[in-house]
Order: sequence, then structure tokens, then C-alpha cells
Amino acid sequence: MSSQANRVGIPEHSLEALVELVDTGPVPLGGYTLAEIYAVGGIAHLLEQEPDPALVAEAVRSLVARNLITTEAGSDELEIRGDLGLATALQHRARTVIDARVTGSEPDHPWRFILMPQPDGVTLEVLIDALGIHFYSLRKTDDTYDRLWERLPSGDRGAEDADADAVLEASPQKALVSVSTWNDAGDRDTSDVVLAQDGDTCHVFVRSEQDPAKLVAAGMDNDEWRDLVKRSAGTQ
Repeated sequence: MSSQANRVGIPEHSLEALVELVDTGPVPLGGYTLAEIYAVGGIAHLLEQEPDPALVAEAVRSLVARNLITTEAGSDELEIRGDLGLATALQHRARTVIDARVTGSEPDHPWRFILMPQPDGVTLEVLIDALGIHFYSLRKTDDTYDRLWERLPSGDRGAEDADADAVLEASPQKALVSVSTWNDAGDRDTSDVVLAQDGDTCHVFVRSEQDPAKLVAAGMDNDEWRDLVKRSAGTQ
């Protein structure tokens, strides 16, 4: 797979075989560091900041040693091989990204969950742990949603007049779920849902239409805010 986004592609017959394989169960695609993802042109929404050049250089050496990146004789184009090449191609193929970040998770559990639905009923799932390792797998889209809901706050409907600042400050478990979509011109549109656990209650906040910097209570139950996320992602 070429590392250039406008030249990334998966042969149709290979894609069909991959989708059939996912029908039999999840397909793990390995775990990679932030520097390794950056080195092969990982797209911006996975990167909090650019890694140190020294780390990128070391990542390149590691990828070369594992035969995951190479160049053909006489060519200056980077080729990405194996599962990493497939994961990179699927990243660039996605036009929607669901990015969920939680607080209050265990140290040895993922704290960030990224879903990249594909137009074939499958989704590239990325789990990021406290060490910054990105674990890729390809799963059925409905399964990735079920796995995501299990990791997010849930509970009874919160009050419609709840104060966002007060609730978020007091909540032991919070989550930010951002849904980004890109059009063919590369323009990005993002919507946010903020969740806060309060005992058996799950408060849901969205951005105010009048003042996007302000969060307002949505008064949604679990089914309603989950449907909102799926509609925003175009998978409902």
C-alpha cells in the first residue's frame, strides 16, 4: 500500500475476501506505536501531536527490520506491507471517524476508542492504551458499536436542566464522543456528545447551537444518545 492518501487502495477482490473473513470473526491487525503510525502517514485524527523526530527515525528502522515498509529499486515511494498496510489503507478509505475518550478507566485498559466505519458493513477499530499503543482490528460494524457502548457511561436519563460544569466536576467517569465526517473536498464536520456518570444516572450534554463553546443538557436516555451518535456517523 502506498503511504500517499490519494493513491491508497485495496483491490476489490481482496476487499471482498476480507469482508467475508470478518463474517467469521474479528480480524486483528496488530499493535503499533504513535511514531510508527506517523512514519507511514497515519491520518491526523489519531495524532495528539507530532512525535519527536528521533522516535520516528527509530520507528522507521523497526518497521524496516520487520519488513513492514520497503521501497522498490529505483523508486522513492514507500510501500507499506502486511497488516500495517491494510490498516493504513482502511484509515484513508474511511470518511467517518467516531473518537471516544473516557476518564476513570483502569491503567491496563484502553482509554480511547476510535471507530472508522467502512461502506461494507465492517469497521476498523483502534484501541489506545496508557502507553500509547494503537491496537487495530477489523470487525462487523454492529459489533464495534456494542463494544463501544460497554466502555462508555450509561444509566437513567439525566435532568434537562443539569449544569454541565457542576456535573462534570463531580462525575468519577466521563466520556467525550466526537463524530467527524469528511466530504470529497476534504472538509471536516465534527459533532460532540459528552457523557457523565452520576450514580445510576448518565447525564448527556451536547454543544449549544447558539454558543458551540457551551455544553447544554440533552436529557437523553441511553438509546437516544446512542442513536444520535450513529446518525451523526451516517450508520443509522
